[in-house]
Amino acid sequence: MVKLVLLRHGQSLANQKNEYTGWTDSPLTEQGRQEARHAGQLLATTGIQFKALHTSLLSRAIETSYIVLEQINQNWVPIKKTWRLNERHYGALRGLNKDKTREIYGKRQVALWRRSFATVPPLLPQVDQERRYQTWPETILPRAESLKMASERIIPYWLDEIAPALLHDKNQLMVAHGSTLRALIKYLENIDDRSIDGVEVENAVPIVYELDNKLRIKQKTSLK
Repeated sequence: MVKLVLLRHGQSLANQKNEYTGWTDSPLTEQGRQEARHAGQLLATTGIQFKALHTSLLSRAIETSYIVLEQINQNWVPIKKTWRLNERHYGALRGLNKDKTREIYGKRQVALWRRSFATVPPLLPQVDQERRYQTWPETILPRAESLKMASERIIPYWLDEIAPALLHDKNQLMVAHGSTLRALIKYLENIDDRSIDGVEVENAVPIVYELDNKLRIKQKTSLK
């Protein structure tokens, strides 16, 4: 059976500070690099040979990708980087401490912004202009996103790039972000809109799916 591995990046500086990040480029901490190395070592024990790695345009995911490929001795595997796998955009919440926002807005409202499928965080006054996105139209740049909105850019990438490769029996590795992966897990496992708020994706814990020839899940394993 073909294998799909999903991996959230190691601890970022924003994770360490308990801040909202989204499309902000927060680097890995030294702990995050250690976590990425450990994730790679765990993956190495499986012996899975990958045909491609998919990641975002954010450095915490990209650096995790490089570390993991080094650990599994598969540096030659093509890396496909796309804005479609960026973390969900947290809008005007970015850079704020999560505990502080609970004090300001209340636990219920923050829980809706963070965990619900359709609730949109407060919007930025305008989109950010960054050099890494200049080759795409400005319409890709969000002012904030719900998980549903993020899913609407992630699932087309799955359908166009990852699923066809899996159908040709080519194992795929995706190194991305908590909300990105929650959106894809919701789709793959057919999780309803209400139940997705209880799904958590840990930093640097590889999730291994074994899929049949119609990409139905036969087994799911988290490596720890």
